[in-house]
Amino acid sequence: MSNEYIGYHFSIEPKEPGTEILLAELGELDFESFIEIENGLSAYIQKDLWNENILENIYILQNPEFKISHTIENIEQVNWNEEWEKNFSPIDVDGKCYVRAPFHEKSNAEFEIVIEPKMSFGTGHHETTHMIIQHLLETDVKDKKTLDMGCGTAILAILAEMKGAKPIDAIDIDNWCYLNSIENAERNNCNEITVYEGDAELLKGKKYDVIIANINRNILLNDMQSYVDCLNNNGIIFLSGFYTEDFDAINESCTSKGLTFEKEIVRNNWMSLKYTKNS
Repeated sequence: MSNEYIGYHFSIEPKEPGTEILLAELGELDFESFIEIENGLSAYIQKDLWNENILENIYILQNPEFKISHTIENIEQVNWNEEWEKNFSPIDVDGKCYVRAPFHEKSNAEFEIVIEPKMSFGTGHHETTHMIIQHLLETDVKDKKTLDMGCGTAILAILAEMKGAKPIDAIDIDNWCYLNSIENAERNNCNEITVYEGDAELLKGKKYDVIIANINRNILLNDMQSYVDCLNNNGIIFLSGFYTEDFDAINESCTSKGLTFEKEIVRNNWMSLKYTKNS
């Protein structure tokens, strides 16, 4: 692209879920590319579509629970591959799973996933995605019907298929995640993944052996019953997207609905949990 762009570089505290909320709000405007940076988010909009008051109705910027500041940069040309290369380095998970962009060199890892995240989250850099990958690497999912709820880039659905899961549903409420998931599934030659745009309403009447829900605390708590209802007996559910201090609330919700706690993984104060559903 050779159009002129305006770049916004946001510093966000707390980074999660602030980054996710801000990205969703900016996505409703004419911002078209997003890059997760160390302390927040960079967002880009074509200069012709920009105006100086474009942020005035962004709810999270007025929310006292978040501390958000930003700088603005005028960019004459944007080479998006260069931007990704600056901000997206390959990820190695336990020497078994290697996540890279199309412009990175190939690896000899058992599972290699090629992701072009564009406007979606879920590259493996974030602790929550990394931990779910760890769970999946040590779990036999062969021939198990699987759900990737809040799929983002579909990275977890892709890994599940590489490990033999089928069929797989990948669901996300955000249109750019829906489109990016389709692209990434095709890029990794996946034939068992069906991507849907929507929320937990799509789960009615469905059944799964494995459920992956890497979203956030509030959505997990709100939709937990829907997950439990569509999980087969002896099924497995992996949860992430919340902090260690949220464990009690998440665990109470799970156990009160008949799930049995199996394992936790903690990474930089983020947590991922594994539960099973007893027959």
